[in-house]
Amino acid sequence: MSDRRTAEARFGEARSAAGRSTGSRAARPRRAGGRRPAGTGASTAVRRATAAGLAFAACVAVVSAATGPAQAASADASASGASASATSAPRGLDRYYNQRLDWRSCVKGPDDKDGAALEQAGARCADVTVPLDYGDPRGRTITVAISRIKGTDTRHRIGAMLLNDGGPGGETLGTPPRVQAALKETAARYDIIGMDPRFVGRSTPLDCGWPVGTTIASAGLGRASFDRQVAFQKDLAAKCRAATGSLLPHASTRNTARDMDVVRGALGERRISYLGVSYGTYLGTVYTQMFPGRYDRVVLDGALDPRTYGPRLFPGLLAENEQALADWAAWAAARHDTYGLGRTGEEVIAGIRRTVEASARAPLAVGSGTGTFLVDDTRVPFLLFAGIADDTDEARADLAEEMAVLAEAAAGRPARPSEAFAAVLRFAFGAEGSATGSSQQAIMCADGTAPRDPESYWRGVERTRAEHPLLGPMLNNINPCAFWDRPREARTEVRSDAEVLIVAATGDPRTTYRDSVALHGLLPGSRLLTLKGANRHALYGMYGNACVDDTVNAYLASGRLPKGDRTCTK
Repeated sequence: MSDRRTAEARFGEARSAAGRSTGSRAARPRRAGGRRPAGTGASTAVRRATAAGLAFAACVAVVSAATGPAQAASADASASGASASATSAPRGLDRYYNQRLDWRSCVKGPDDKDGAALEQAGARCADVTVPLDYGDPRGRTITVAISRIKGTDTRHRIGAMLLNDGGPGGETLGTPPRVQAALKETAARYDIIGMDPRFVGRSTPLDCGWPVGTTIASAGLGRASFDRQVAFQKDLAAKCRAATGSLLPHASTRNTARDMDVVRGALGERRISYLGVSYGTYLGTVYTQMFPGRYDRVVLDGALDPRTYGPRLFPGLLAENEQALADWAAWAAARHDTYGLGRTGEEVIAGIRRTVEASARAPLAVGSGTGTFLVDDTRVPFLLFAGIADDTDEARADLAEEMAVLAEAAAGRPARPSEAFAAVLRFAFGAEGSATGSSQQAIMCADGTAPRDPESYWRGVERTRAEHPLLGPMLNNINPCAFWDRPREARTEVRSDAEVLIVAATGDPRTTYRDSVALHGLLPGSRLLTLKGANRHALYGMYGNACVDDTVNAYLASGRLPKGDRTCTK
C-alpha cells in the first residue's frame, strides 16, 4: 500500500491491526539516534498511529425514548422511505434498490496497490448510487464504492457479508482479502463485500482542506496552550463548513446504515451478514435497529455502547488507557538497553513527562530540512495515545522507538525519525491526512452534539491533570464538534433484541470492555466472546488468537451462536 492509503486505513479506530502480522517479534536493536533501520515498518506504524482517531472512536442513530420498536421501524420508514418488507424496495427508493451494478476491475491506475491486491484476490468493484438525502430521494445523488470477492461454493452458499473496519471514516473497500483469509474454508460460502462508507475513500469524497490529519490533540500544559487549541479547533470547523457544508448534514451513521440496505438490495440479497470492528460495531447495531429482519449473521468486534457513543467518547477511556500505558512502560523498561527510556516503568513515564515539558518550552524539531516536524506539548501525548492500543511486540517497539527519538530532540540532540515515524508525523500533522480526518469528524459530529462552552472542556482537563498528567489533558480536550451545526436526526435507542456475536478484549483501550458488556446487556439474545489479558483493540483475524478466531468462524459457518458466553485467554 502507499503510505497515504495505509495511513488512512489505520486512522479508523478499528484498524489498529489491519494488515499486520499476527505474530510477535523481538525488539530490534536501535541504530544511532534510537531509530529502526530505514525502510522497515512504515506502513505498520502509520496504521497504528492513525487508529487513535477512532475513535469510534472514533467516535446511535436513534429515535426518541418514547418510541417503541414497531414505532421506531415505522418512524424510520417514514423518514427514509423504508417499508416493512425485507424484500421489496422501500417507498420512493426503487431505482436505488433495483439498480444494476457495473462490476469492473478495482485497479485505478499503475500505482494503485490496493486495487492490485483486490485484483489478485479475485475481487471486482462497483459504485452504488444512493441519495444524498433520504428525505429527498429525487434530489442529489452520491456514490458508495464496494468491492466483492464472490464465493465459489455455490452449493453451500450462505450469502453476502458486508464489512466495516471502523473509524469512523475508515476505508473498508480493500478489506475482503484479509477477511477471506480469516474465514478459511468458510470464505468460499460467502460473497465478501468491502464498502467505503459515504464520503470516505473511493465513495463521494468529503475533504475540508485541513492542515492536519487528526483533530485529536492534548490541551497542553497550561491555559495558553488550551486557548490555542480552542482557536485551532474552531478554525477547523469553519474550514469544513466552508468547503463541504452541503454534505455535512448527511454524514450520519443512520445514513450509512441506509446505504448498507441499498447495497443489500442492489446485490439482490434478502438478508445480509455483517462483520463490524470498533465504530463498525456501532454501525452494525444501528443497522439491526433500523432494518430488523434484513440481517443474518452479525459479528461486532470491539463494541461501542450506543448510549455513550458520540463526539465526546474519550473522557471515559482514562482507566483503560492508563493501564495500557503502564503495561507498555513496563515492556519498554525491560528493554532499556535497546531503547534507553528507563529501567522501570516509573522511569519510562517520568522521562516522557520530561519530554512533554521540553516540548512545551519549545516545539521539538524532529527530522531535518524540509522533512522537519515540530512536535509540541499538544502533540506528544497524541503519539503516546496512538501507540498504546496494541500490545503486540511490534506495536510496542514502534512506540518505544518514537519516544526515543522525541527524547533525543528534547535533549537538544539531532532527532532523526525512521521512515515509519516520519510517515506517522506526515499523516497526522500534515495536510496529507486531511480527507481522513475530515470524514471522521463529519460523521462523529453528525451523530451527536458536543458541549459548546470551552470552559466545560477546561474544567475536565484541570480535574484530571494531577492524576493523569499525560492522558487527562488530551482525552478531555475540545474538538471541532463544539463548533459544528447540530445533527439533523435524534439518536436512536436500542429497543429491539438482536442475536449477534460480540467480541471483546478485557484491556481494550479504545472501545472498552465495559462497552461490550453494556451492549451485551442491551441485546439479551447476543453472546459475548471475551479475550482475557489483552490490551488490544480489534481481534478477529488480526490478533492471532486461535480461540477467538475459531469461535467466530464456527458461528459464521453454522449460523448458530455459542450456547453461552465464552472466554478465551491470551
